[in-house]
Amino acid sequence: MKDKRKMPISEKPSSHPVAIKSAILFLIGMFFCQYAKNSPLFQTDRQNAFARAKNLDNGISISWLDQTWNDKMLDKDGITDADLDLLKQIGFKTIRLPVAFEYLEEKHVPRQKVLECIDKAWQLCRKHHFRLIVDYHYGSLNDQNFVPETKTVINTWLILAQKYLNKDYDNLFFEIYNEPPPINPQIWKDAAYNIVSAIHKVDRRRTLLVGASNYNSIYELSRLVRLADENIIYTFHFYEPFLFTHQGAAWVGNQVATVGVPFPYNAEKFPQLNQKAKGTAGEQNYNKYRLDGNEASVHDKLLIVKHWADKYQIPIICTEYGCYNEYADPDSRCRYLKCVRANLKTLNIPGVLWDYNTNFSIFTGIPAIKTLPDCMKNAIGYYN
Repeated sequence: MKDKRKMPISEKPSSHPVAIKSAILFLIGMFFCQYAKNSPLFQTDRQNAFARAKNLDNGISISWLDQTWNDKMLDKDGITDADLDLLKQIGFKTIRLPVAFEYLEEKHVPRQKVLECIDKAWQLCRKHHFRLIVDYHYGSLNDQNFVPETKTVINTWLILAQKYLNKDYDNLFFEIYNEPPPINPQIWKDAAYNIVSAIHKVDRRRTLLVGASNYNSIYELSRLVRLADENIIYTFHFYEPFLFTHQGAAWVGNQVATVGVPFPYNAEKFPQLNQKAKGTAGEQNYNKYRLDGNEASVHDKLLIVKHWADKYQIPIICTEYGCYNEYADPDSRCRYLKCVRANLKTLNIPGVLWDYNTNFSIFTGIPAIKTLPDCMKNAIGYYN
């Protein structure tokens, strides 16, 4: 028969070891939680995007696969070892490669040949330790065709996403669409989200670059509500003041017909308004240039996107800034590029210059140290 007497208090099993163990585990858990807040054990997609954006600084676009005006663009090597040796020497670290996918398809260029050109550029970048941004250039998206056009863009990116699946996420980036036109911003946002979602279903680790409508406008970007995706770097283009950066550019039209515009504004050197620009946006820009043509204005405009990025706590990058080189005087071009570059760095915004080898080139001839003017060396921070 079992003894049903109560066990003496002194004989009861102690619960203290269990309590002590629980307390220790609790304290350890609190320690790691606090540590993780300050030094995350695993990087989130957004943290990766911030780190990758920072590393994309000191970039430059190389025009090759976007040259729709050049029927023989694929007959030459658009990027060579010599190009990347030169660019590395003068301080560039990132290459942006615009690709006119739709134009090349319309010209019946085999898709495999286009992919081989992209891959050659990628292998050269790897060899010379450059990061590469592949950019979807010259699409035809508008308010009427956005459904089929979005599918076209997605189909192209899915091929590239699959081709480079699990390949070097810190050094290879996809810019989903260059300069979306002045379309309904909501239409573009929906299209952008669909493109991003489709790519990330195949490869969620690939960091994507996404801009706003109206040609990657800083103003449209500042009105955009961020997409519901963490692995994105938001991009904008900066050509302010437009009256200066695009003076004389025939493809823009009469609004930039006034040439000889200096930077910064100088009343004694400021030209008369070209009559062709009367009644255009160029006349308004001309009348405001005494206010816009200076470093303070450049800084204030860049602050628009900086404040937007800070609001959403997301990374941004300027994937194009530069100046058309035919009519602007060389010293003004140098002063302008130095101004934009310095202000991007002050605001911790990575920048990609447009461009290496065409009509916005920083060189005065075939790219070489000897064709890089002294004032341009100073502008880009190259001191040999």
